[in-house]
Amino acid sequence: MSRFGETIEHQLREQVAGLMTRTGVPGVAVGILHEGESVALGCGVTSVEHPLPVSDETLFQIGSITKTFTGTASMRLVEKGVLDLDAKVRTYVPGFQVRDEEASREATVRQLLTHQGGWAGDFFHGTGAGDDALARYVSDMAELPQLAPLGTHWSYNNAGFSVAGHIIELVTGKRYETVLQELVLDPLGLERTFFDPGDVITHSFAVGHIVVEEKAQVARPWALDRAILPAGGIACHVKDLLRYARFHLGDGRAEDGTRLLSTESLTMMHSPQVTVREGEAWGLSWGIVDEIEGARQLRHGGGTRGQISLLVLVPEHDLAVAVLTNADPGGSITDEVRRWVLKEILGLEAPRAEPIDAEEEELAQYAGRYRGYYTDLDLGVLGGKLVGQVTYKRGFPNEDVPPAPAPPPMSVALCDQDRLLVTDGPAKDALGDAIRRSDGSIGWLRFSGRLHEREDTES
Repeated sequence: MSRFGETIEHQLREQVAGLMTRTGVPGVAVGILHEGESVALGCGVTSVEHPLPVSDETLFQIGSITKTFTGTASMRLVEKGVLDLDAKVRTYVPGFQVRDEEASREATVRQLLTHQGGWAGDFFHGTGAGDDALARYVSDMAELPQLAPLGTHWSYNNAGFSVAGHIIELVTGKRYETVLQELVLDPLGLERTFFDPGDVITHSFAVGHIVVEEKAQVARPWALDRAILPAGGIACHVKDLLRYARFHLGDGRAEDGTRLLSTESLTMMHSPQVTVREGEAWGLSWGIVDEIEGARQLRHGGGTRGQISLLVLVPEHDLAVAVLTNADPGGSITDEVRRWVLKEILGLEAPRAEPIDAEEEELAQYAGRYRGYYTDLDLGVLGGKLVGQVTYKRGFPNEDVPPAPAPPPMSVALCDQDRLLVTDGPAKDALGDAIRRSDGSIGWLRFSGRLHEREDTES
């Protein structure tokens, strides 16, 4: 190991150990790639019930980071001439239907990959493990409500990626997993990257946990339904995730020199396709954040049942960091490690959102009930402060799992115009956006990336 690796690994282990103690997360794996050198390590245990040490070869579920794999495969199919990003979904799925007819008729493949469909995206619906699982899932989307008109407001959409996965099947005549293996996993040498739990259990793997009263408990079930795989179904170890990151930091060629994507296609994936807010956009399956001058970050996080992950690329500095955790509070670890890496390796201080003073009258305009498909959010003013309450309405990772209990109320503050910051509790540091209608009234609250429509208070 180089001096870079030895120095960083020692410091990183200390940093991660402290974060694990603070959050109660049992196991963490971290990988860093910088200018051709890499370091990867594991800390803690895979499970509190059957504890085995986490190593850099322990498999974790990476959740929605999978979406970037789906996007990469889609771009390979574009270059093969069998997929058109700007073709309507109905070009490939003639019967495609959500509740809104315009969205059903006009939605494009590009809008699937950039979260612009506008319909309810957290549709965790199991349709079995057969070859028709994705087809049945897409058919069952017919009654999904529209949260906002097609292409108007960015809203994170898992269901859209399942549609994209089904399109991959239709244009190739093969199962989604087979296409991903042939077009992405095998060419990049990702030998410990799997979709099938039957493959995962033959290796060391982490299970998810929830933390209740500062005590970690194993979260069940472990596996996602097959229909959800294009949105979040990959399990891999941190070293494979770094190999994947290396490809996206490169020029479109695999390590053996084989060209998988043109530089133009890779650039398109990493370039803004839709603006989320100032300083934040979405590319083709990648989030793009310009929070530090000269350090554009390509990001994607992932969350499954008790496993939270993050992959960040900083192309201008040839840097990648991957963080895999096995408990729900892992989100604070992923972000703190990201910040630590930026500071220690690049000398860059990532800004933190800070509350700003606001009069009760100003806060009152945000009070109300905001209805989503998966969650509802209530905001009220108490003692001159905003207080929020999240209510889960559906289960995860499928509808057979009971909805999670409501978390404790959270304090919410303004941190910018129409920008809200959670200041305590399990969702501390989460950000939300109040989105206004054309008449200036608040129509939606985007929280955790999802649109919640404001309930009409006059009805």
